Amino acid sequence: MRAVKSKGSKIELMLGKAMWKKGLRYRTNDKTVFGIPDFTFKKFIVAVFCDSEFWHGKDWEIKKHEHKSNIKFWHQKIEGNIERDKEANHELSKNGWKVLRFWGKEIENDLLYCVVKVENAINGK
Repeated sequence: MRAVKSKGSKIELMLGKAMWKKGLRYRTNDKTVFGIPDFTFKKFIVAVFCDSEFWHGKDWEIKKHEHKSNIKFWHQKIEGNIERDKEANHELSKNGWKVLRFWGKEIENDLLYCVVKVENAINGK
């Protein structure tokens, strides 16, 4: 687990470079914004999160049975991450932020779609 990065991951770098290339200027991991989004556009009140499928529990009800060892630890860890994500979404939305969350595979497979979705959120569409 020590090798897992909390910031500067492959999917973050991919999305960040693509957005920068499109002329979108952002701040990364801004601690002044609740939930510390991966990318923030404070002027437009948009927060973007890049979530890996494993750590953030994509299809969790199906995948939770795949853990073979240290089951209690992994279930608490990943379910805690899911709850923290929901709390961040709720708190940011309550404060007027537009929250975008992308799965890692979504970024890897359709990067342009993700960038367009961010552009649309910034432009109020």
